[in-house]
Amino acid sequence: MRKVTNTFLISLAICIAFTVWGIIPSLGEASLSNVTNVVQSFLVGEFGWFYVISVSLFLGFAIYLMFSPYGSIRLGKQDEKPEYSYLSWFAMLFSAGMGIGLVFWGVSEPLMHFYTPPVGEGPNVDSARLAMRYSFFHWGLHPWGLYAVVALCIAFFTFRKGKPSTISATVTSLFNKDINGPLGRTVDVLAVFATVFGVATSLGLGAKQIAGGLSYILPNVSNTLSTQLVIILVVTVLYMLSAQTGLNKGIKYLSNANVLLALLLLAGLLFVGPTNFLMNYFTSTIGSYIQNLPTMSFSLSPLSDSGNEWIQGWTIFYWAWWIAWSPFVGTFIARISRGRTIREFVLGVLLVPTILGALWFSVFGGTAIHMDLFEGQNLMSQVEKYGTEVGLFAMFSEMGSVGPWLSVLAIVLISTFFITSADSATFVLGMLTSNGNLNPSGTIKLVWGIVQSLLACVLLYIGGLAALQTASIIAAFPFTFVILFMCASLVKELKKEKIVKYVPKEKTVRETAV
Repeated sequence: MRKVTNTFLISLAICIAFTVWGIIPSLGEASLSNVTNVVQSFLVGEFGWFYVISVSLFLGFAIYLMFSPYGSIRLGKQDEKPEYSYLSWFAMLFSAGMGIGLVFWGVSEPLMHFYTPPVGEGPNVDSARLAMRYSFFHWGLHPWGLYAVVALCIAFFTFRKGKPSTISATVTSLFNKDINGPLGRTVDVLAVFATVFGVATSLGLGAKQIAGGLSYILPNVSNTLSTQLVIILVVTVLYMLSAQTGLNKGIKYLSNANVLLALLLLAGLLFVGPTNFLMNYFTSTIGSYIQNLPTMSFSLSPLSDSGNEWIQGWTIFYWAWWIAWSPFVGTFIARISRGRTIREFVLGVLLVPTILGALWFSVFGGTAIHMDLFEGQNLMSQVEKYGTEVGLFAMFSEMGSVGPWLSVLAIVLISTFFITSADSATFVLGMLTSNGNLNPSGTIKLVWGIVQSLLACVLLYIGGLAALQTASIIAAFPFTFVILFMCASLVKELKKEKIVKYVPKEKTVRETAV
């Protein structure tokens, strides 16, 4: 193993300490679950406005860069070509960013909004409109704008300025500080903290969903802790094998397979479901989403206790969750985006995943809402009885002979997304804890892979996934300031760049200082 960094040792020690804290029984008010819930409730209640404004600012900043003269700047040398094709690039950023989350929430979230909308009563036609619009909102331009900004800052400093591929390298440049100093170390440890706990939580949730799906298909398989732990063990072996093959093999090939499987499942459900209704639903909601985007972006409902509570429980929770995930997703997207222009980068990261995500929610959530609204089903009762993870399979069980086949395909897709996300996370953690090495050693990746899985297993065992998730989201509050500093640092360096303008008629290149 290459030289172990202080960031690696400090981060590992913090992860172990939080795990021990989480499993110590009888701590009462001092338990991890209780402390994190109190802190998170305070942050959401008192600083919800800060999350809302910050995430909207990040989206606005990304859009500005796309249309500004800086858009022609390349993330690398000006004549450098992209390292990956569009298909592989889109596949990897989508798989690492939200793939498993879309499968987990694709049915359950629209159903929940349908029955309990932010405004008015449900379930009815009005709540169906709001349900899909807010699903688009929570998984659309805002989170991908956040990811785009973080990834762009890292990619610019790494490939354009020759800095280490770490979060600290983008922040310390603003203050002219050493990346190995206290500021740089704190920023990187915070990023590792959020990444490890966020991914470990997703591993636990993914295991629960796979177990829930298997129990629906195979009556002899029960959705128990033992089943979930076995699933984590199997998946851990698979993603660790993938991690040892490197970025250009394991993650790339799995990501391409993920997209193909996702499109196959999407097309299958669209074909056997209420196709015309789903496409109408998608089209009308896209218009409604764009029309209401400014209002939703800054809505906090201060004059309505129920509305404010809903926004805190959903929108602000999501914004904090995406911020907590941004060091992982941003670092990974940056790593695979070398050679692209800022305009091309922002356009791709913003629009492609947003449109695919909107179509996904329209087809999966739309089919579920159609069943409950027009066909007399009650899928929500299954979600309430068996958990969020079974919403997808409860819907498939109502689709006759084709349902089991869709369930099998969904389990395979969840598994591949599961493996890809964990593989990507070990890669990013290796980079963050080895001074930004673009190809971290297999040993460091192995250590982080084991840590993630053990953390997920321990917290599944004690029922502490929610506490771990909350701890990760708490890290989002200070990390929001880090992202603001990253943006300021990027602007500072962009002003030093020379903009290359191509003039086709004269067949010359003119350089203009901005």
